[in-house]
Amino acid sequence: MNRHRKFLKIVGLLLAAAATVAGCGSSDGSAGGEPESDTSGSWVSVGDTWAIAWGEGDRGVVLAHGAAYDAASWEAQGQMLGENGVVALAVEDVSLGSLRFAVDYLKEEYDVESVALVGASAGAGPVLQVAEEDPEEISQIILLSGIGEVSGLGEYPKLFMASEGEEVSERVRRMAQEAPGDRNEALILPGSAHAQAIFRTEEGDRLMQAILERLEEYG
Repeated sequence: MNRHRKFLKIVGLLLAAAATVAGCGSSDGSAGGEPESDTSGSWVSVGDTWAIAWGEGDRGVVLAHGAAYDAASWEAQGQMLGENGVVALAVEDVSLGSLRFAVDYLKEEYDVESVALVGASAGAGPVLQVAEEDPEEISQIILLSGIGEVSGLGEYPKLFMASEGEEVSERVRRMAQEAPGDRNEALILPGSAHAQAIFRTEEGDRLMQAILERLEEYG
């Protein structure tokens, strides 16, 4: 009997330890303790995730990173946007729900007049979902090396970007032609860098300038 009780106690301890390890290993971007990373922006809790905010102004931008990146990967771009009168909000979790929370957060906490969505690579998918399902909530979308269905989008402005050496470049051109509205543009840059990696090339300044110009023109 004593051996049986001892066995059950050991099993219970092992199960508790496993549950603790599983919880600590979560990487879904959900808001627990504030993430640890150096950034010039401010970590804020947005819905069920964390996000980094830069700048002040009457225009807002939600930044959705690619699969190999995180919210802090937008550091340089977030700073630049903030210095140009735009409130930039980079979400850690780029799910559909998180992007919706981020749009609401910018409107409620910063009282911005418009919110644009920027999606890089895999981040383009949820951006397109929000843009199709909640068109009245956004001012425009900007996709970096991101592809997807555009026929159901609204007539708000759209900027589709890619490097000419990427396989997706021709698809990006077609998306700009096929999407509804007359304020769509495809920007195909020299080189083969993908999505956010373009910022680290000599085309990075041109890419950033194109984004700032679109935000200045369309909010």
